[in-house]
Amino acid sequence: MIYRLFDEPIFPSPQEAEPDGLLAVGGDLSPQRLLNAYSCGIFPWYAPRSPILWWSTDPRLVLFPSELHVSRSLRRVLNGGRFQVTFDQAFEEVIRACACAPRPGQEGTWIVPEMVEAYSRLHHLGFVHSVEAWRDDRLVGGLYGVALGRAFFGESMFFSEPDASKVAFVHLVHRLERRQYDLVDCQQTTAHLLRFGAREVRRTEFLQRLALALDHPTERGPWEKRNW
Repeated sequence: MIYRLFDEPIFPSPQEAEPDGLLAVGGDLSPQRLLNAYSCGIFPWYAPRSPILWWSTDPRLVLFPSELHVSRSLRRVLNGGRFQVTFDQAFEEVIRACACAPRPGQEGTWIVPEMVEAYSRLHHLGFVHSVEAWRDDRLVGGLYGVALGRAFFGESMFFSEPDASKVAFVHLVHRLERRQYDLVDCQQTTAHLLRFGAREVRRTEFLQRLALALDHPTERGPWEKRNW
């Protein structure tokens, strides 16, 4: 069954989702609804000119920070210092670059203008964070996502130079591990994230782990304003 959402920012159980993960349609992208969604293991994903679609996939791709795998070639890039990495220094540029990034097998983008506006609001409220990779003072890669409790929900990444988004991602996971985050929700399975050590877990296990991660205070506000 696919549920229809109305004004109240509540969701049905994610266990009610269709086999492909689709759970509900409609509603809005208000801060409260988005935060409620992520707290329930639900995320929005839809195309231009489509109603808002809400998903809870099974299995769920998750990266546990201690299981991060960094290839030898990427280690050389990290050690070479080609990129400088910052947090929360250029959120608007990052999300707009993610919206414009080409996606293999996809036409257009799911980061529609109302999504940009909604996540920008959450960024100003201190729940959404960006990671930036710079080279010669140019933004060449990055990613953004939602942080609640000790869970980070990855949303999207981009790069204009090879390895830039990979370096940003490694810096992010190292930071999360230092801050004792439990998991990175990768939402959907990709070969790219599997190579970093992400693995699929059943939705039931994901929701159990998410509940434990959310049983900690949320680190709101801008993250460190210095290079890592």
